[in-house]
Amino acid sequence: MAESFSSLMARIRACQVCAQHLPHGCRPVLQAHPDARLLIVSQAPGRKVHDTGVPFNDKSGDKLREWLGIDKQTFYDARKVAIVPMGFCYPGKGSSGDLPPRPECAPLWHPQLLPRLKNITLTLAIGGYAIKGMLGDRRKATLTDTCTAWREYFDAGILPLPHPSPRNTAWFMHHPWFEAEVLPALRRRVRRALRDA
Repeated sequence: MAESFSSLMARIRACQVCAQHLPHGCRPVLQAHPDARLLIVSQAPGRKVHDTGVPFNDKSGDKLREWLGIDKQTFYDARKVAIVPMGFCYPGKGSSGDLPPRPECAPLWHPQLLPRLKNITLTLAIGGYAIKGMLGDRRKATLTDTCTAWREYFDAGILPLPHPSPRNTAWFMHHPWFEAEVLPALRRRVRRALRDA
């Protein structure tokens, strides 16, 4: 008999696979439900998200919700929005920001979880690690090149995005096409996906 979705989520939330590598311990943070229409694949939780257990509970989350044109109530409705990072636990701090997502996480859990999300109409790949994970060899040489070619992927239901972190303010200033072209198209698609939910 197939494992129930709630049982799978319970196993993920109890995961200790990377415990010895995580300076702040294991606390998998994700949000998913089989009815979800929008899938957000991000990098890994930051410290504030680790402390609260709430995905995108930070300034990056505020910016992302602004991009999507949705409020917190909609964003945190797992029947509408799934949030499945490349690494479910906070990896700790490095010399120039947070460490990369642990490499064990996505190969272990994504193949078990993502095929169960059968109603997804749009996947957002946020940041370099998520873009690599979702697009693989289809991505361009750089994150900027991949995001510039967003239309190539959008029709197939994937949108590569830079991370909405305040650290990327300069990137947004240097690439005004992102706000002018990508965000309106993104909001239209999100409205349509969630209206049909």
